[in-house]
Amino acid sequence: PLFPMPDPLCLVYNSDDGMLSLNPMALAVLHGVTQPMVVVAIAGPYRTGKSFLMNRLAQKRSGFPLGPTVKAQTKGIWMWCLPHPHQPGVVLTLLDTEGLSDPHKGDSSNDAWIFTLALLLSSTLVYNSVGTIDEKALEQLRLVTELTERVHVRVKDADPAAEFVRVFPGFVWAVRDFTLQLRDDERQLSEDEYLEEALRQRHGNGRAVQASNELRRCLRAFFPRRKLFVLKRPTDDTKLAQLEELREDELQPEFRRQADAFCQYIWEEAPVKVLPGGRQVTGTALACLAERYVEAIASGAVPCVESAVMALARSENTAAVAAAVAEYRQGMEQGLVLPTASRAVLVAVHEGCEHRAINIFLSRAFSDSDRSYQCQLMVELEAAKEEFCRRNEEASEQRCREVLQELWQDVELRLQRRDYVAPGGARLFQEDLGCVLEAYQGWPDKGVKAEAVLEEFLRERQALVHALCAAEAQMELLERQRAAAVAEEAAAKEAAAAQLEEQRRSLEEHKRQLEQRMLKEQRVLLEEQDRVLAHHLQEQRALLQDGFKREADVLRRQIEQLQE
Repeated sequence: PLFPMPDPLCLVYNSDDGMLSLNPMALAVLHGVTQPMVVVAIAGPYRTGKSFLMNRLAQKRSGFPLGPTVKAQTKGIWMWCLPHPHQPGVVLTLLDTEGLSDPHKGDSSNDAWIFTLALLLSSTLVYNSVGTIDEKALEQLRLVTELTERVHVRVKDADPAAEFVRVFPGFVWAVRDFTLQLRDDERQLSEDEYLEEALRQRHGNGRAVQASNELRRCLRAFFPRRKLFVLKRPTDDTKLAQLEELREDELQPEFRRQADAFCQYIWEEAPVKVLPGGRQVTGTALACLAERYVEAIASGAVPCVESAVMALARSENTAAVAAAVAEYRQGMEQGLVLPTASRAVLVAVHEGCEHRAINIFLSRAFSDSDRSYQCQLMVELEAAKEEFCRRNEEASEQRCREVLQELWQDVELRLQRRDYVAPGGARLFQEDLGCVLEAYQGWPDKGVKAEAVLEEFLRERQALVHALCAAEAQMELLERQRAAAVAEEAAAKEAAAAQLEEQRRSLEEHKRQLEQRMLKEQRVLLEEQDRVLAHHLQEQRALLQDGFKREADVLRRQIEQLQE
């Protein structure tokens, strides 16, 4: 089995000329994962211990490659899909990215695309750096200010940055080899307070100050969910080259405590990745997103979240229709014994199967704003029902003909012996015909075509009556034929009325479930809108408190647009 993965696989190849491409084997693994995914990506400068931290998240001593030299070990983006240690039925997907600012590469644009992919694919982005959060550390995150040139949330986006908060992952900063004390004069600081203080805008009009403030503003605006962990050096310098071989008790106790706190936070707080609107991402969905984003980058275009989601929706919704119809057909095959005693029996099975099919479709479909896929489902379910009705009628016709053939055998034998040509033959024929019809009416499990087949049977034997010159028998036969025709017409009217009622109930069921789905989607959208507004209001208050009135006014106008 491809999952769980025994070892990491390269998901995104990064060739020497900077071209990105996807590994088909890694995509095959993702397509085999149907559970929701918590996707944790790590990025940061090269040779800062990113892979070691990801191996601890995987609860493994080895996996993502480590290296004892200054040469970077990870190229492209590597993936490891594992059962989530704290959430049954959820997959923890770890993405280890190529280090930024590798002097052997010399292409900052390639760095930016690797970082952008990690950001777009993850539900939590870990940024790993060394030392402290100072101007140099912030400068290494300068590519955050370039994201408006590398990511579009919507196809038509006048202000791309305003939408980032809706789709960007949670942001966790891990500062390695941290040696400072978390204090502000005499006050002890928490890790998160230290981060917020580092991201507070500085006063001044110089170009450097403005550029630094722009980076801080982007980090605060794009990542409302922020968290900081500081970690001491895991061991002394002489043992760093053998980190994979060191026992747990050979690592510094304080590092173990800090690393455990980091892992516990990721395991307990990192959310399942969701698409705009609240749809949870499975392995298949993540593979589709990766394909769309890498295809856009390779073609020189800007990756667009909305375009990728719509492409995924088309694929998923088509599959949802197919799965729902397959479930309906399987349920009908298992629930029906043809021919059914009446159409009502078939309809009762149909309604149960249709209900389950709609549930399956709604559980998988998303972004079907014009309801085209739900309409397609209704058409295909109706066509499938009509097919089962046709098969039911064919089975009933065959059964009825077999019954009449069996009951007619004695009459046929008398015809061959010319018993009905003798005096009193007409009366005898009428009696035998009456016995055949009485036995036929009492025969069980004939199905919905019983009257129609009988009417056809009697019509075919009119010539026989003429041949016998049995006037009385002919009158009797015509009367029987008329009664059968009346019964067939009544049955047809009843069936037509029943079909109309079935269609009405079917439409009502689609409408009811659709209304429930729309209410749920509206709740999700309102919750998302409230979250974005709350984040903007919080940032506006912080800007006003720090004296940045102009920036606060810009944010106020964005808030007013959202409220409209």
